[in-house]
Formats: sequence, structure tokens, C-alpha cells
Amino acid sequence: MLKKSLGIALKVFISGALIWYVFQGIDLDASLKKIQSADRPLLLAAVVVFYFQLFIGALRWQAVNQAVGAVMAFRQAVRIFFIGMFFNQALPGGTGGDAVRVYLAYKGGLELRGALNGVMLERVAAVVALVLLVDIAQPFFQIRITAEASDWVASTAALLTLGAIGGLALIMFVDRVFQNFQKYKIVRGLSYLSADTRAVFLDPKNTFFVIFWGLLGHINLSLCVFIIAMSLGLEVTVLDCLMLVPPVLLIVAIPISIGGWGVREYAMVTAFGLIGIPEESATALSLLFGLLGIVISLPGGLVWLMSRERGQGVSYGGIKSEIALEETPKS
Repeated sequence: MLKKSLGIALKVFISGALIWYVFQGIDLDASLKKIQSADRPLLLAAVVVFYFQLFIGALRWQAVNQAVGAVMAFRQAVRIFFIGMFFNQALPGGTGGDAVRVYLAYKGGLELRGALNGVMLERVAAVVALVLLVDIAQPFFQIRITAEASDWVASTAALLTLGAIGGLALIMFVDRVFQNFQKYKIVRGLSYLSADTRAVFLDPKNTFFVIFWGLLGHINLSLCVFIIAMSLGLEVTVLDCLMLVPPVLLIVAIPISIGGWGVREYAMVTAFGLIGIPEESATALSLLFGLLGIVISLPGGLVWLMSRERGQGVSYGGIKSEIALEETPKS
């Protein structure tokens, strides 16, 4: 409990420190005025586009579940994914929604192995798709920035790509390293995760659908940012957002802050500053993007309140203790 509290406190500190740092160098009043003057119909359009993320995310999760043999109906996947979006915003750790998804998927009929690995690998697939999109956009991005910045971007992209490949390889074959220790429950769990990772990322058909929905989700978010930028009157193009938003999302995916706040603002100011967007405007863009994320996730709380599982309780930070500690995944 103390370790969890310290982790949350550290994330709060990082978010607060980065927000303070970003706001120190800008005219905050100018950013707030920019937000107040945003075009309302375009913001509404951004909300509509943002809501597509719910269905795309559910389809990506469903594709992962299909690959690992944990079949889930699309309607059920959408409902649980929506609830997970709400808890990711409502709980301080930033990943509470994933724990809730695991729990609800398990209570909905999936074996613990499928429920747990399905959510974990859906997260992995989203990050892999992000890295891939960064690599695809990089050549187009480099022609818009200075040679010095271009070298830095290329080096960072190469490092991220190698990290993603190395991380996937480690997960896929960790069971080979510990194959003589299968009597331990945690080792068996890692072995199941390795097998399921291979099923997702080494089967061409499974990989195609998982990465396709991953790429589409990140493109959809980039389009949402573009519409928000239009509502603020910023001089950016769709291609600019396709180049700049994926790296920002990749940085925000690192679980070091509360809901990405602070990290997102710093990353957005840095990224859009490369194409000449003023810090005040980039900050307004980031704040609106974050606020819209909260707005679209709130109805997920209503879905949770109306769900039959609500009265059964969920432990933040993991699955219910009797599931996590007593039940062994089936092979």
C-alpha cells in the first residue's frame, strides 16, 4: 500500500512539476483566451471524432483477444472498454482502467489468462503501432525541421524502434529462459504471456488486424488534434498532426504522470514548436485535447453505474484479490 501511494505521489509530483515548468515560460492568460475563443462547432466535431476512438480501441482489443483465444462479443468489448476509459481518467494511477477491464472481462466469462493477457497485449499493440507510425512519418517530418533537430529525431526514432523490437522479443521468449521453473505460478503466468505474445505478433493474420486497428486509432487521434487546432486558428496541416501527434502520444504512454497531464503539455509544446507554433497556442491545444479526453470518458462512468458488475467491487491497482492470488490460469 505504501509503495502504491509513493508511486502515485511521484506521478503527481512529475505532473505538477512539468505543468509548472511549461506555464513558467508562457503567457497563460493568452492560452486561456485562445481556448475561450475556440470555434465551438469544430470542437463538437473533435468530440465526435474522439468518440470513434472508443470503437477502434474495442476492435483492437477484440483482435488481440481473438488471437489469444479469448473471444469476446463486440458489444461487450465496447462496453468494457468505455468503462476502462472512465477509470483511466478517474483513478490517479493512470492504468486503473486496465485493471477494471481485466476484472470485467473475467467476470464476463473469459478465463483469467485471456482476460489478463488480452488487456496487456492490447496495450503492447498500441505502443508498437505508435512506434511504427512514428517511423512512417519520420521522413516527412524531417523536411520540416532543422538539420540538427532532424538528426535528433532520427536517433530517437531508431532507439524507440530497437527498444520496441527488443521488448517484444524479450516477452516472446522469456518462457524459454525460465522453462525449468514452471512449478512457480508467476513463471507459468509469464510462459502463458510469452505464448500469447507469439500468437499475436508472429501470426501474420493476427498481426495485421492488431496493428491495423492500432494505426487507425493513432491516426484518428491525430485527426482529432488537427480539428482542435483548426478550432484555435492554428496554421497546421493534417500531415503536421500525423507527424507530430504520434511522438507525443508515445511519450504520454510512459506511466510517469497522472493521466498524462504535464507530460503531454511539455511534449506538445516541444513538438509543435518545431514547426513554429507559439508555446501559448501549443499549450492551449494540449489542454483542450486533455479536457476533451475527460469529457468523452465521463459517460463511461454512467455505463459502469448501470452495469451488473458494479456491486461486486473492484480493487484499484489489480484484480480482486481472490482472483489474482488464488486462481491459476488455465493452459
